[in-house]
Amino acid sequence: MNGKHLLFVWKPSGYELREADGEAPAVGSTVQVDDQEAQVIKVAPSPLPNDPRICVYLQAV
Repeated sequence: MNGKHLLFVWKPSGYELREADGEAPAVGSTVQVDDQEAQVIKVAPSPLPNDPRICVYLQAV
């Protein structure tokens, strides 16, 4: 299923929720965010009310 998903990204200033294109990556995969690698540690429903998108939670590697 293609479309959009959310990225829950840790930043020194706090967490940030971003929209991304395409299918959500699987748990354990690595993605590039702001020229840094991050690992997918969790895939869950969006934390936003009535939002059908999937949310991908990331951890810096």
